[in-house]
Amino acid sequence: PDGPTSRTKQSRGPGDAPRAEGKQPAIQNQVIGLAALRPTTSSDMPAVTLDFDAILFDMDGTLVDSTDGVVGAWELFAEKYPGLDVTAVLSSSHGVRTVENLKTHCGVNDPEELEREARRFEEAIVAESKKNGRQGIVALPGVREIMAQIGPYHKLPKPKWAICTSATVVYATSALKAVGVPIPDAFVVSEDVEKGKPEPDPYLLGAKRAGVDPSRCLVVEDAPAGVRSGNAAGCKTLGLITSHSREQMEEVKPDWLVPNLASVTMKPTENGVQVTINTD
Repeated sequence: PDGPTSRTKQSRGPGDAPRAEGKQPAIQNQVIGLAALRPTTSSDMPAVTLDFDAILFDMDGTLVDSTDGVVGAWELFAEKYPGLDVTAVLSSSHGVRTVENLKTHCGVNDPEELEREARRFEEAIVAESKKNGRQGIVALPGVREIMAQIGPYHKLPKPKWAICTSATVVYATSALKAVGVPIPDAFVVSEDVEKGKPEPDPYLLGAKRAGVDPSRCLVVEDAPAGVRSGNAAGCKTLGLITSHSREQMEEVKPDWLVPNLASVTMKPTENGVQVTINTD
């Protein structure tokens, strides 16, 4: 078939699940507020059930919350790059590869220096995430339940889900281990593509590694750049309102939009994954 099959039924969605507890730095609350933004929705919207060959997850802001560490890392980098406006960076950098952010915000262009600084930045995320009372890297609402449903089905030759992240392999591996999410065999990281999100390359490669056609995949994303990437790859897209406002996410036109993964259930099938999205 050309696309996922769908069935609808009347259902009340579960609503927003609370964010993991922990002290949040003021700058984060001003700029990101990860998982704190609740969309305006209608209580009579139906749930939709669809069948896909594979689910392609983003990582940061979709599966894991590393906001505390990211804030700390940029504050650390501001010490070396005095002109760096941390608030401005946080408002525009999410979902973009670290090397691209370093070029844009720090003026780093030498390839070897970019590689060193990208590694230093992502190591700083892990280190800074638990400093000064920060909560560390944690799973976002609904992630543990989703992994209980489809987590074991991540092995070749026919994985039912993949991760396509703008992070480097070192950081992505550390972050996933921190929250207990298995590292899938179909795993796309920053180093794997020449062009990152919003270009389609990461999700095209994710579908290829999962052995499925992009049109039969559901991309799960929290960032406008990621939704654009999934749309450009020809996938269906599910937007999460965990790191950006509803209005920002609506602008990039995901096929569905929910607060977080607590509004979604996934069931393994013989040929892929059945997904139920509670849109109210």
